[in-house]
Amino acid sequence: MKNLLKSSLVALGLIVSANAAEKIVVGATPIPHAEILEATKPLLLKEGYELVIKEFNDYVVPNLATQDGEIDANFYQHLPYLNEFNKNKGTTLVHTAGVHLEPMGVYSKKIKNINELKNGDSVAVPNDPTNESRALDVLASAGLIKLNDNALKTPLDITENPKNLKFIEVETAQTPRALDDVAVAVINTNYALNANLNPTKDALVLESGTNNPYTNYVVVKKGNENSPKIKALDKAINSDEVRNFIKSKYNGTILPAF
Repeated sequence: MKNLLKSSLVALGLIVSANAAEKIVVGATPIPHAEILEATKPLLLKEGYELVIKEFNDYVVPNLATQDGEIDANFYQHLPYLNEFNKNKGTTLVHTAGVHLEPMGVYSKKIKNINELKNGDSVAVPNDPTNESRALDVLASAGLIKLNDNALKTPLDITENPKNLKFIEVETAQTPRALDDVAVAVINTNYALNANLNPTKDALVLESGTNNPYTNYVVVKKGNENSPKIKALDKAINSDEVRNFIKSKYNGTILPAF
């Protein structure tokens, strides 16, 4: 009876603690960002914060929601995308903690080896500037095309295309669905995982993690980066517990960046 009473009091204490905690609302794409954020919840609760995760399935709305103050922060993007977004949308978003790298990969339902691509085959690439440029770099690393030295590349920046590949630009989140219609698609790892694709097993080509600029960051509106709740979030998401979670959960398909 005493043990039962003790357990009930502990449970009640946790409920009261959660109800009394200040909320941190963070926008994220479902996999892996929301999963990684889930691992920070107990750490933040100990610091007096209740983490509320709001899931999004695109790359635009969570940035606008952060800028407008609808959410405290977001977690889903790398710096090249953030910088381009600020420039194009006039937003004042800044990055805080770097968390992980998601190697971009080339996938197919029609071929088993990248060398099986035929003359005139179609290739789906993301249509936002930074991810399209990144996708083309991945294809160039595989020797399929050659590119000029422009910072942000589009198919117009291809200087050599020996297989006359046809490039189909699709909304980034829809690249896995394009696999039914193209020979190969270049897909961000979070969307690949969401489509039950395993980067280390299913990707025909996988981006190198060496000196990679595409680490994913926590992002907030400028002026909020030093607020107590964001400092607490950054500390939790860069903890040993979260590093170990990333390593054990994703088995190398996603790499800790801290």
